[in-house]
Amino acid sequence: MLFLIFKLGKDRYAVEANRVLEVLPLLAIKRLPQAPRGVAGIFNLRGHPVPALDLNELAFGQPARERLSTRIIVVMHADSTGRNHPLGLIAENVTQTVRKNPKDFVDPGVTIARAPYLGPIVMDADGPIQWLNSQQLLPPPIRDLLFSEATSLTYEAH
Repeated sequence: MLFLIFKLGKDRYAVEANRVLEVLPLLAIKRLPQAPRGVAGIFNLRGHPVPALDLNELAFGQPARERLSTRIIVVMHADSTGRNHPLGLIAENVTQTVRKNPKDFVDPGVTIARAPYLGPIVMDADGPIQWLNSQQLLPPPIRDLLFSEATSLTYEAH
């Protein structure tokens, strides 16, 4: 299976490439006053507002650094009814893919209740890579806030 690799801090994470709709440069983000931690704001995707999460802020409380390799990874995320919506994931060092057998990922032995999106780990020559489950990033109240009926849209790849 192909994975897109990125970094949070100094650590490497992976998301399944087949869940990625596109990878964009770091676009202008409209901040949302009083937004929950990790919700960076919204960005314009071909004329439609799309919510964006800053994965570094979500995980470590500090926003991602604005670098040439900082990107917005657009994935589809299901709302409470199962309807899919585009969601931007801001991450640093989004520069490579790697092919790994999902069976090679192992339980890290530590479960963090506040981070249910952290999955199993695989080791390679450069150290560990942790699988990030993008469907587990949003707790239900935040998911419902970001994907209310008023903000729903249909994603069309161009």
